[in-house]
Amino acid sequence: MQQFFIGLLATIVVAVTVVAQGPTRIKVMLLDGESGGPYHKWQLTTPLIERALEETGRFDVTVVTAPAATGVLDGFLPDFSAYQAVVFNYDAPDERWPAPLRTAFEQYVSSGGGAVVVHAADNAFSGWKAWNEMIGVGGWRGRTVASGPYWYYKDDTLVKDPSDGPGASHGRRTPYAIRTRVADHPITRGLPAVWMHQGDELYAHLRGPGTTMTILATAFADPANNGTGRDEPILMTSTFGKGRVFHTVLGHDIVAMSCVGFVVTLQRATEWAATGAVTQKVPTTFPTATTVSYRADLAALDPNYARGLNALDAPPK
Repeated sequence: MQQFFIGLLATIVVAVTVVAQGPTRIKVMLLDGESGGPYHKWQLTTPLIERALEETGRFDVTVVTAPAATGVLDGFLPDFSAYQAVVFNYDAPDERWPAPLRTAFEQYVSSGGGAVVVHAADNAFSGWKAWNEMIGVGGWRGRTVASGPYWYYKDDTLVKDPSDGPGASHGRRTPYAIRTRVADHPITRGLPAVWMHQGDELYAHLRGPGTTMTILATAFADPANNGTGRDEPILMTSTFGKGRVFHTVLGHDIVAMSCVGFVVTLQRATEWAATGAVTQKVPTTFPTATTVSYRADLAALDPNYARGLNALDAPPK
């Protein structure tokens, strides 16, 4: 009997230890190194993304910085298979990635790897067919009607518009309301039907194949701010083979990324891309339909903001 109780106690101790340790952390590659111009300062935004993911306790993040953007990256071939998700804070032209690198990434995602595409990363690789299937829609870098139709909501109806026109646009960086379109997806479950996003670019005129794309959330592109007068896609998911892809157009800079809405959707989406599920709760600080919510600790990662030179557009009252 004594041996029985000793064995039972040992089992309980082991069980408690496992519970205390929690789930295994998800290995994430955060890829940066090029922004396609001076507009997106990955040197500032990568530390914010890394902190936002690490603070959840769900992720082990490794930052992988592609070599200086000079010609084809023949010697760059990270081991994608070592990670459950790759987060792109990265924008490069077609010619930068040679065939072996593209093939390795395609095989990684199609075999079940996750990908998260942040803001200007959807400008990248306009001529790479598989990439555009992964992200659903993209902008700039010469995208035309040949890249695929426009996708947007009009009168609450999803429109696939094959008309000619520009391959992306945006207005001034101002706060705007985001409308949840799919409320029962693991990423958006529990989010408000409408919530305010901190000052950011609102991408419009996005084109792409949209083959397996689901638009989770949209925002109205106001014609008074160079908008289309349509509800443009903001948060999207796609599948590529066995892999899951999340695409957010949010996150132009530190100001935009300090929005609690950006942070929470990024955290939840990265978990979903890696595992297909979301265990994280929606915080009580999440923005509402009338009030923005931002993280002052993250905003302070911008040295201009820290010096009081770049105050947020609309801090909460």
